[in-house]
Amino acid sequence: MIRTKIIISLLISTLFFTNCAKRGSISGGLKDTLAPKILFTTPPNLSTNFQAKTIKITFDEYVKIKDINKQLIVSPPLKNQPDVFPKGMASKFITVQITDTLQPNTTYTLNFGQSITDNNEGNPVNQYKYVFSTGSYIDSLQVSGSIKDALLQEPDTFVSVMLYDAQTYTDSIVYKKQPLYITNTLDSLKTFTISNIKQGTYKLVALKDVNKNNKFDPKTDKIGFINQAIELPTDKEFKLNLFKEKATFKTQKPSQLTQNKIIIPYVGTFENTTISATHTNKSIKTALTKFPDKDSVMLWLPKNITDSVRISVKNNSFSKDYNVVLKTLKKKDSLQINPTKAGVLHFREHISIDSSTPLQTINEQLISVQKADSSLVVFKSKYDGFNQKLWLEFPKEENQKYTVTLLPKAVTDIYETQNDTLSFTARTTSLSDYGNLKISIKNAKKYPLLIEILDKEEVVEQAVLTKPEEVYFDAILPRIYTLRVIIDENGNGMWDTGNILEQKQPEEVIYYPKGIDVRANWDVEQIFELE
Repeated sequence: MIRTKIIISLLISTLFFTNCAKRGSISGGLKDTLAPKILFTTPPNLSTNFQAKTIKITFDEYVKIKDINKQLIVSPPLKNQPDVFPKGMASKFITVQITDTLQPNTTYTLNFGQSITDNNEGNPVNQYKYVFSTGSYIDSLQVSGSIKDALLQEPDTFVSVMLYDAQTYTDSIVYKKQPLYITNTLDSLKTFTISNIKQGTYKLVALKDVNKNNKFDPKTDKIGFINQAIELPTDKEFKLNLFKEKATFKTQKPSQLTQNKIIIPYVGTFENTTISATHTNKSIKTALTKFPDKDSVMLWLPKNITDSVRISVKNNSFSKDYNVVLKTLKKKDSLQINPTKAGVLHFREHISIDSSTPLQTINEQLISVQKADSSLVVFKSKYDGFNQKLWLEFPKEENQKYTVTLLPKAVTDIYETQNDTLSFTARTTSLSDYGNLKISIKNAKKYPLLIEILDKEEVVEQAVLTKPEEVYFDAILPRIYTLRVIIDENGNGMWDTGNILEQKQPEEVIYYPKGIDVRANWDVEQIFELE
């Protein structure tokens, strides 16, 4: 009996100590998703009769500062941005030093955006605002609205939205002076609110401020504005269309590329530009073509031109003459012709041939297009001299192979050089590899309309609608397309941007809210209600 009790006691002790020695892992607990809390500020937030040069913000945990130069928005803007400490280390305190002279009787807002985060998980103190007034009260009015890009589907990030005093506003003030009030959409918002504004009348302007100087630089910045002044207080929401102004046309100094070719860089729109040349005070025959992928044109001179040429450029009110001294260069231009694209020929495409020099004559009798059975195809040729492309147009058949041949002397360039034999093939596939799209526009109040389908922001097809009717895009590649409509106010077949000095808004662009899925061998019918 005694022995049995001893054995039971030993077993119980063994089990007890075994459990005590069992290993386990220490859990880290739930992930911290809470933003740091502000315990107090010195001077207190919403202080009046503010005279301090230093602001101290105390938190309940260690915080750090990131992207403060982009995130901190001070309204009204200060000439010198406040210094914020500490930099590059964690602390339970943030110190703001004001290095500028503050205006009397003015309410200031320091919006920290998402620059303050906790030290461990990076949880931001979202849109924290410190507000103070150098006068006896805090201004409390505000104006709100939204930002959209005038042409693109998605607006830019970090867009500044500004208010100017309407009494002293001129259209040129955005180039020269900082605004009275400012906010920023930062990196995620499409809406804005400018807070703590005095009662009054203001002009509302938005700016994609690349140089971050609160002034409009048309070379780099986009701008948007409301034509009418706004009266505060108001509960109206404002929509600002951000656009890039078209640069005023001008040319830069020409330079010689080859023995007979001069490149002329330009800014603005080349449309309606004429360029002529003289040699020894006599007009000479030239050809003008586009320099690929650059805002430049190429002026082709006749052979045996030496010494110098005088080039005259005219575009509306722009007029300028250049004297180009010609050098003797070894590099010369020779005629070469090649297909723009080989392989599959889509049903909405035409065969295209690039020429290295401008063409002067085309002999269709020396050009042939043959099907796989060697039968000839009737075609029409068109030459785009500005882009140096020869187009061969003809109806295409399914699953067909075409052989294109240019015999010697089929084309002659401006230097009387003729081609050698060129032969290449192109083939079509089945129409079932493509989809068809029919678009019906409803509630259109103005015409003409430009109907465009885009693939990743690139316009792949366009149609002009001058009256209520359906638009067909047949045999297009299977894609998820973006659909947009441009209200073509001046009927020039293209989207026109705005201009702030002319108080001209850009032409309206309306996007269909969803992607349009065009699949192979499908017919898609899409109704687009314009609102």
